[in-house]
Amino acid sequence: MLLVIDVGNTNITLGVFEGINLKATLRMTTQVNRTSDEYGLLLHDLLKVKNINIKDINNVTIASVVPKIMHSLVSGIIKYLGITPLLVGTGTKTGIKTPTANPKEIGADRMVDAVAAYEIYGGPVLVIDFGTAITYDLITEDGAFIAGVTSPGLQISANALWRDTAKLPEIEIALPNTILAKDTVTSMQAGLVFGCIGQTEYIVKRMIAESQISGCKVVATGGLGKIIAENTECINVYDPNLSLKGLKIISDKNYIGR
Repeated sequence: MLLVIDVGNTNITLGVFEGINLKATLRMTTQVNRTSDEYGLLLHDLLKVKNINIKDINNVTIASVVPKIMHSLVSGIIKYLGITPLLVGTGTKTGIKTPTANPKEIGADRMVDAVAAYEIYGGPVLVIDFGTAITYDLITEDGAFIAGVTSPGLQISANALWRDTAKLPEIEIALPNTILAKDTVTSMQAGLVFGCIGQTEYIVKRMIAESQISGCKVVATGGLGKIIAENTECINVYDPNLSLKGLKIISDKNYIGR
């Protein structure tokens, strides 16, 4: 079995593949101060809950945007699984070309999403990840990563609203029934969610227009992406496991002969 781990700023998402099948998905919060033993034991217990024996894991692949936790996480995997994980980064085979000014600036999370969207849905493709930050990445028909846009995620925007204003409360991020809000909570929800939908539609339209790429599919992922995808026609596919699938594809490309 293959264990893939997507380390984000807010959450760590894990997937276990048995062959081509995604057998289980798991999540835990991203915490910088965990020790290697804590990570090892957490992995052991999470896998056990899903009826997966840690001894059945043969390979591990990780994409991370949080460098501070990597020493403990990798050490925990080596100690408890006996496996040195593959880390997605410079030199990793991805199948995606990066004709940008500085390819090293493309985060591992964005590359993993690009690989999955391109390999599964074909190019040209615009992939949107509604994570802690919202990223929009454009991949050409021949698999070149040519442009990316980054904006604050829904949770970041929500946190700013109630942190930096004296009277606005902490709220659930949800789509209200109407944009014509009549109370504080629904007015905040309307601004956050409808604002994000409007941003998404404009950025998608502008990126496709300026690139002059026709027939571009738009694929979305990320925890809060479902709310947006269900309320706009500019997104063709919502795939909640896109990052895990990308890690599996990258694993297949790199573990051969490793």
